[in-house]
Order: sequence, then structure tokens, then C-alpha cells
Amino acid sequence: MQNKVKEQLTEIARLAGDAIMEVYKLDDFSNVVDFKSDDSPLTLADKAANEVITEKLKEYFPDIPVLSEEGRSIPFEERKDWSEFWLVDPLDGTKEFIKRNGQFTVNIALIRDGFPVKGIVYTPVTEVTYYGDENGAVKIEGGNESVLKVNNKSDDRIAVRSASHASDEEEGVLNSYKCTDSISVGSSLKFCMVAEGKADLYYRHGPTMEWDTGAGQAVVEAAGGKVLRFEEKVRFYYNRENLLNPSFLVLGFEN
Repeated sequence: MQNKVKEQLTEIARLAGDAIMEVYKLDDFSNVVDFKSDDSPLTLADKAANEVITEKLKEYFPDIPVLSEEGRSIPFEERKDWSEFWLVDPLDGTKEFIKRNGQFTVNIALIRDGFPVKGIVYTPVTEVTYYGDENGAVKIEGGNESVLKVNNKSDDRIAVRSASHASDEEEGVLNSYKCTDSISVGSSLKFCMVAEGKADLYYRHGPTMEWDTGAGQAVVEAAGGKVLRFEEKVRFYYNRENLLNPSFLVLGFEN
């Protein structure tokens, strides 16, 4: 059953990636980008990928509800008693998509009793998949599958920063955790860099939403890392009334 779900999620993520790439390859983006009420960008690729994902999830898992960035209007009263649901960002890193730098992903996570238990992050441009569940985390690239483990370094740590949302608040946090170097990357790939051991810490001060973090958290935790609410230092949890995330830490070591 575990392998079947993994195969199904991999198929869904890749189909969504194909839909995204059809838009990404267009020569003219003038009619591709729109803006939401909060002025964040929305593309035809977001919409196309969302349709693919929600349709396939309902086909394969008809009894599990879906909370997607593009379906964010579901009232809390309706979802507050969900014990299990799919949390979806059909295109994470829309700004990276518009920049055409390839650093955007498809994110799908299964949330159970408030925490992610399965998650997949797929990069359409490179066709690389990161997957995590209760059996561990893997990276799938070119038909090859490798196990992911965090570094557990005690010093000389590498931080991963946002490519589009860096903040001044980061410096003090990174110094306190003995980070001596940093790399910059977009979307939920930051979580994957920690899971893969290419980075040791990711701190996010600026605003994100639940669908931005669920799949990445599943991968990091499956690789042995932690995702914590920054202020309380407790495990990051989901399906809150306000879907806006607080500041958080992603750690590839014991703290």
C-alpha cells in the first residue's frame, strides 16, 4: 500500500508538472500572469496544475478532502474536524516561474491529525522528485532513487535562504545556530536542500501559507530533520483557522 500511494503521488505530481511546463515553454508571458487580491502572482500554470492534482486526488482517494492554494476559500467550520486531508500547492514559487529560473515545484502533502505524514515535492524543469513518509525520504532523479538523510552537523553549518524573500531578521538567527555559509534557492526546494544534506538550516521570517510548507516538512522530517514554529520551538502543525504561517525553523540537526 505504501508503494502504491507513493507511485500515485509521483504520477500526479509529474502530470501537474507537465501541465506547468506547457505554459512555461510559451514565448510570450503577457497573457499568462494575473494577480490575486493580495497582489501575489497567479499564472495559467497554477490553475492548470491545480485542476490536474485535484481531479487525480479525488479519483485515487475519494474519501480524503483537498485543501489547495487555489481552493483556499473552504471555511474553517467545514474543515476544522478533518482528521486527514491533502494539502496542495500546485505551483510553489510562482515568482521563480515568472523569472524562468526553474526553481519552482509541485507540492502535495497528506496531513493527518494536524501533521504531515506523506509529502512529495516535484521540480518540473529538472524532473527531480523528493518524497517522504513514515518509511523515510528519497530523491528520485533520472530513474535512480537515493535515500535522503540530514547532516546533523554541530558547527560550520550552511543555511539556505529564499531567492525572493530574504529578510534582515535572518542574520541573528543564522549566527546563533553557527551558520558560516549560505545558499539561495526558491520555493520548497529549501526544505529539500536540508533533507538532502546540502544545507543544515532554513529560517523563514516572512509570510508563507500552509500549502507552502506541508510537503517540504514531510520530506525533511522523513529524512531525520525538524520543522518548528520559531517562537514556541514546537513541531509545526496544520489546519489552523488562519492558514497564514508564523515564522519557522527547518533544522537538519538536534538543537
